[in-house]
This record gives sequence, C-alpha cells and structure tokens, in this order.
Amino acid sequence: MKTARLESPAVRAAALAAVTVPFLAACGGGADGGETLTFAAIPAESSASLESDYSNITALIEQETGVDVEFQNASDYAAVIEGQRAGQIDIASYGPFSYVIAKDSGVNIEPVAAPTSDQDKQPAYTSLAYVRADSDIQDLADLEGKKVCFVDAASTSGYLVPMKGLLDEGIDLNTETEAVLAGGHDASLLSLDAGSCDAAFAHDTMLNTLVTSGQVDEGALKPVWESAPITEDPIALNMDTIEPELAEQISTVIREKANKPALVEAGICASEEDCVLPEEIEYGYLPVDDSDFDAIREICAATDADACHSVG
Repeated sequence: MKTARLESPAVRAAALAAVTVPFLAACGGGADGGETLTFAAIPAESSASLESDYSNITALIEQETGVDVEFQNASDYAAVIEGQRAGQIDIASYGPFSYVIAKDSGVNIEPVAAPTSDQDKQPAYTSLAYVRADSDIQDLADLEGKKVCFVDAASTSGYLVPMKGLLDEGIDLNTETEAVLAGGHDASLLSLDAGSCDAAFAHDTMLNTLVTSGQVDEGALKPVWESAPITEDPIALNMDTIEPELAEQISTVIREKANKPALVEAGICASEEDCVLPEEIEYGYLPVDDSDFDAIREICAATDADACHSVG
C-alpha cells in the first residue's frame, strides 16, 4: 500500500523558508528562563481569533505542566509539517491528511487526541460538496467539466476525500474539472457564494459558521454530497523536541482534561456554555492513535494524489 511521503527537497526548502522567521521568534526561554513550547494550528477559516480559540487548551497545558506555551497561527499545511520537521513546532493541530503526510514522511510525531462534540462518539467529521441554491447540479457526477473550488492540496475534507469521491464517479479532478485551490474552507464556500465556481468542498461545520457570522445568507448554498466519516483533526506532539516525560504528561492532559467539564473544574473556563474550543467543538478531545488514520492512507493508495507524495 502506498503511504503519504514527501519527496521534493525544493518543496521542503520553500515551506521551511516560509516558517523559519515566524517560528524562530517563538523559540527560547519563557518569562522565567524556563522552557517554552510552540503550539501551531492551521485556520479552517481566515480568522484573527484562532489564538483565542486555542487559548483554553494552551492555558490547560501551561497550568498542568508549568511550561510556557506560545501559540502560532500557521499560514498553511506545509508550514506546520516543515515547522515540526525543523524542530520549530512542538505541538500542532493537523488535518488528518496533513498529519499522515507529516508522519509518513519521517516527521517524528505522535497523535494524542482529536476533537468531538459528543463525549460518547469517536472524533469524526465529513466532507461536503456544495452548490448555490439555484444550481441544477444534483450530485458529484454533474461536476465533470465544471469549475470546482477546493481548499488546499493537503486538506483532507477540502481535497483528498473529494478527489476520491470524484474518482468513484469516474471523474479525474485534475483533467475533468477546473480545480481552484481557495486556500481555506471559508474561502472555498465564499468563492462559491460569489459565483466564482460552480461547486465547492468544505468540512461539515463551515457553512454553519459562515451563516452564523453573516458572511453567507441562510439557504444560499446547499449540499449535494457528503462523504463517509473521517477521523477528526489530531493534535500531535513532536517527539524530537519534547522530552519523553513531558510528552507523556501533555498527552495525558489533552486526552483527559481538554474538554469543557474538566476545563471548568480546572478553573480555566467559568462555565461550559462560555468555554470556547476551536471550530465550535461542543465537548472536547478524546484519544486517537496512528492507526485511526489508516483510512487516509488507503485513499492515498486509491487516488495516488500528488499531495500524497509532496506538499505544495
């Protein structure tokens, strides 16, 4: 079975150059001269609030370990992968596909947990294809020859899973659609809403976020396809930059206490209702391991997507 791997030194160098300046600023001692960990995440939308979305998680790690955590808003998937490869990022929130690309290309990371809105359900989400409300497109088969917005070549729900869905319909994403990489889940749907593409892919909560924020009118877009469940975005630890004992402590903290009830008990959140977690997570994080992402590797084997071999 083919697994995701990075093969292009030029791509690695370009991505590393993109992260070297911002992430070097995060390295070094904390305010008391102690260790500082860098936590990076990729925005699902163009949001200046990403740091505040993760603030309760970083505060929890600091409180439980006594180690300073500095948050960095990464520009894209390649920035996180190459930042961890270069030892400039200690903790990262990945998409499932970008995690597999990093892990299978030799970055020494371990996934510890992924988010869920229901503590009784394993962390999972879906990819959806959307069209405008007045579109005559009914399903993926109708996308042949159409201009289609995707997120990023290393996005799970915004590219890889859609690619497999199209392939199952006999459509080659690269040759039988006019593919546009919008750069973010919000940008993908906003481009569709603006008439810049005929259909667009995004993860399952993005449309609700845009409607709630007033960026897209309710009813303006409609789904025409939904994927099977995908294991949610993992938080992964860099085992080359975090000492084993500290890594084990952080892993336990995220798996057991990075949830709204525990955050309230820890005094980090005043109430569950006011406890903010990334991407509107309603509960918190549950444990995952590397085998939970084998389905992504299987999709790579089926699609032979370029991004399964390189980033960029």
